Amino acid sequence: MALPAFSGTLGPKRAAHLLHRASCGPTKALIDTFANYTAPQAVAQLFLQPLPAPVLPIDPETNQEWFISGTSDANSGELELQDFFKGWFMAQMLGQGQGLSYTVREKMVFFIHTVLTTIISKVDNSRMIYFQNQLFRQFAFDKAAGPKVNFKELTKKVSVDNAMLKVLDGYLNVNGNPQENYSRELLELFSIGRGLEGQPKPSTGIGDYFVYTEKDVQEGAKILSGWEVDETYANIDPDTLLPRGKVRGSTTNASAHDNSIKTLSARMGNKVIQANPLLLQGGNATEASALDEISQYIDHIYLQPETARNICRRIYRYYVYHTIDQTLDDDIIAKMADTFTNNGFKLQPVLEDLFQSQHFYDAAGGVGDDNFGGIIKSPLDLVIGTLRLFEIQLPNYTTDAANFYSKTGDLLREMQLMGMDFYNPFDVAGHDAYHQFPIYHRSWISTNYLTQRYNFIAQLVGNQMPGALGFDPVAFVRNNFSNAIASNARQLIIELAKYLLPLNENLTFTTGADTNSGLTAARINYFLNTFLGIIDPNPEAAWTNRWNNNLDPDTVKNQLTNLFNAMLQSPEYQLY
Repeated sequence: MALPAFSGTLGPKRAAHLLHRASCGPTKALIDTFANYTAPQAVAQLFLQPLPAPVLPIDPETNQEWFISGTSDANSGELELQDFFKGWFMAQMLGQGQGLSYTVREKMVFFIHTVLTTIISKVDNSRMIYFQNQLFRQFAFDKAAGPKVNFKELTKKVSVDNAMLKVLDGYLNVNGNPQENYSRELLELFSIGRGLEGQPKPSTGIGDYFVYTEKDVQEGAKILSGWEVDETYANIDPDTLLPRGKVRGSTTNASAHDNSIKTLSARMGNKVIQANPLLLQGGNATEASALDEISQYIDHIYLQPETARNICRRIYRYYVYHTIDQTLDDDIIAKMADTFTNNGFKLQPVLEDLFQSQHFYDAAGGVGDDNFGGIIKSPLDLVIGTLRLFEIQLPNYTTDAANFYSKTGDLLREMQLMGMDFYNPFDVAGHDAYHQFPIYHRSWISTNYLTQRYNFIAQLVGNQMPGALGFDPVAFVRNNFSNAIASNARQLIIELAKYLLPLNENLTFTTGADTNSGLTAARINYFLNTFLGIIDPNPEAAWTNRWNNNLDPDTVKNQLTNLFNAMLQSPEYQLY
């Protein structure tokens, strides 16, 4: 069942809301364009296809790509290559030279990473991480793809992915000596979950998790046994054409796979998983039979209604808001799960329905607007979104690789100071902001982290250091606002708020008239006073005179720098 649809044009506030949530961040021009769209028109633009594959990066030591062709002693060190991968993926999210849909896809790729999480330092191989990242990319825009391109099939593929085999010790899982790490996380984190967080659960015995049990973890480990990492990258999946792990032994004798009959718990319907005799060789397990057992198992996991709900909760928390109570779960999440299931477990139809719904825009009668500005930007959102908003360009990673990696290395260090070690969460559950009840995205904020966020902004605003990333506030205002707006200090602040701050309607400078305002009059006056300062007897008239007559450019620049610093270093800018 589809969610109730939003009708009418979006307007600036809802357009900005959609673009911030669905993509890696909008420009002013995109917000202006999308403000005139209906929700269906906007969603059609978000998912335009076909999209190009990313251009591969190069290693400055060799001036060659290394993901496909491999590495040698001539390449940079592995830790450097891992940082190069991170910088390259950030460039994909920035989408320089690409359309909006490109960044929508890349945000989906990162969402998949937050669910099927990998820790790059444990994998310790940039090529494995790239191939997994590319696997996620193939399964992002899945609506028009064939029936084998969906999240259920992706779950099967990632179960024998080299990076996943390594990060969760799947390569150590052999017949007679099961290693349960991946089996446990497949259920708890990657698929069915443990039910809605924060809701009372019925009392059960030890090892009973309401929707699955320890027996399912144990039987799952047997089903998933017998695989190892393929460091030659020669074992190619016929569907994705990407490297995957390989069975121990040989394709016709998967000697380390547990070939016994597995019986799941009553929570999982006592389902029996066993090898297809037509795929065995002389009674021995084969690569084909081992893959088929994994397919049977994951098919059965996805037959459980709780699996679709759990995946849709992850979608909701990533794109909408972190709080899900039982009422919302039985209404919005249930409808999303219906869409997910009815479309063969594809992600894109769920997102298209969500982004066209009243609920996403809080447009239904009697609904508040908590979703606007309801999510604290991750360090990644802050960095990528700010660069996109002000159209700050990174060097070209194919023609100026050394400079590109220097800049992205700086950005990665900035993000780490803000609390996000990109692609390297503390554990396989991922960054706390995406899963940890009840704090979720509030984990991004501490006194120290907030200071680092403000420092990042201060470095960007008006930064004229040679070679440094930054933007010119004067040029930004001249290029994006009419002279009538730019010369009026109050009007300029109100217009800037449409693009910088999530709550920006009915703004007023008059105390007492701000009941229905997105921000208090005191807050708006703070921006005004910081902008104009105390250098003139009549500050607003002086600003208008300077701007209209091109007078005292240093003062104009300083005033605009103060204004942008005040607005971008505000708590409100940390939200979207």
